[in-house]
Amino acid sequence: MKTVFALSLLLLSAGFSQAVDPPRRPNVLFIITDQQRWDTLGCMGNTIIKTPNIDRIAREGVRFTQMYSSCPVCVPARTVILTGHSCASNKVVTNEDVDTQGLPTFPTFDQILIGKGYHGEYHGKWHTPYKYALEYSNAVHWTNGPRPPGSRADLPEGKAFLKYLDENVPPRALMPGEQIANMYDRPYLPDPLDGSYGRPPEEVKKIMRDRKAGNAAQIGQGFSYGCLDVPPEHTMTAWTVKEGLAALERLKDGPFTLTVSIGPPHPPMVLPKPYYGMYPAKDMPVSPSINDDRADSPYLKNGFNFPAYRDPAKVQQMKSDYYGLITLDDDWIGKLLARLDELHLSDNTLVVFTADHGELLGDHGMLSKFVFYEGSAHIPLLLRLPGVIPAGTVVKAPVAQIDLFSTILDYCGVPGHESEGTDLRPLIEGRQSGEGRVSVSEWNATALPGFMVFDGRYKLMFGRGLTARSVDALYDLQEDPNELHNLLAGDTFEKSKAEATRMKSLLVAWLEKVMSPFLDDVKARPVKTK
Repeated sequence: MKTVFALSLLLLSAGFSQAVDPPRRPNVLFIITDQQRWDTLGCMGNTIIKTPNIDRIAREGVRFTQMYSSCPVCVPARTVILTGHSCASNKVVTNEDVDTQGLPTFPTFDQILIGKGYHGEYHGKWHTPYKYALEYSNAVHWTNGPRPPGSRADLPEGKAFLKYLDENVPPRALMPGEQIANMYDRPYLPDPLDGSYGRPPEEVKKIMRDRKAGNAAQIGQGFSYGCLDVPPEHTMTAWTVKEGLAALERLKDGPFTLTVSIGPPHPPMVLPKPYYGMYPAKDMPVSPSINDDRADSPYLKNGFNFPAYRDPAKVQQMKSDYYGLITLDDDWIGKLLARLDELHLSDNTLVVFTADHGELLGDHGMLSKFVFYEGSAHIPLLLRLPGVIPAGTVVKAPVAQIDLFSTILDYCGVPGHESEGTDLRPLIEGRQSGEGRVSVSEWNATALPGFMVFDGRYKLMFGRGLTARSVDALYDLQEDPNELHNLLAGDTFEKSKAEATRMKSLLVAWLEKVMSPFLDDVKARPVKTK
């Protein structure tokens, strides 16, 4: 009888314990790359590039097909992600605002989580106003907790990486034809597209000195392409992920929020073998818009004319380098995912993969970002949380970076914080259809469009107000996915004016929602073509 009674108490105790034990709070692993466009993943339909590890996140979670950068430039985009507020609300509208003082004090999603008992670390490229880290340096941004022994957190990011290289990859003298790679201070063999190609090293050094003094010579990280003489395990990608792997060991008891911010494929597009040449340049397709004369484009002039990016052979080489960097990233992201598995953390970790903005990669004969064309503004977004996010989910509704803040906090059980974005969880779970949603992107420009609004089919690029000198543009991405025909130019203007007006009303509604200072000016601006 005593045995039965004791067993009953044990069972009741177990049942009571089960009833009162709170659910485990999910960890957050936020992986972000820099300058990666949406169509450079196998899961997004690219049949050339190999990205099996990133594709795994999509296969085991949700893939968004219409994710857009809230600003196609690093610092504003990253600030929007962290705060869930628009560029105008953050008052971070250009990269130069990274050092701006007196900014609004919106909390970041990781600061909120830390306030709820999470531990957090941030590794890799920061490129956001430093006020948004509770503790920070230019290298490793600790959001709480002590820095571990041997931490490089007190060194600027570039110096920390170079110190790491000095410990692992001793410098050597240049061989004929080589140059010194920007951000590596190690040799690389430039491609013909590279700004230093065929120049003597001393001339390159002089140009770089002049460039700092205001010379716009095409040499530097934005014009660097070639084969790097650094082992793959000591690249910037590898270094960043190694820091993230070490953080996982410190944070594994959870709950944690860990960001691993990988710099490539942002230039310099220099990479080691076997990634260099992994995708033969001759086999790379060039953009169907490479020869676009941009006659009716908002980007006809304004400094976007670089003849080399209309040269198919050079763009093929650029694409080869870019794809190689992304596969290098994918291999190291695979190590992060594998370590989650080994630590038995995968089932309780929200993994987010995205980018800050894209890369034009020869689209319209252009390079880099800054514009609202698809290559620049359309980016990847994948989320995985096993048992919560249904595997293999695809969301086709338009979304943007401003929506990530609320979404992450919802999955972590701390919803309700102020944000100008919209929680994506109802879309993921099929409780919302996405009808009526738009993606909005903004950019601090007057000679160029200041806003883009996309409704899933039509994209309107619109000026900031009456005094903005930019040309407006309307593209039907269903009929014209390469954005070659501005419907507000020439014979199609009159029959497209009503569609443009409708799209403008969607933009105005969004500006009202975020209380944009440009609301009245945009309202007053008529559709403008050249």
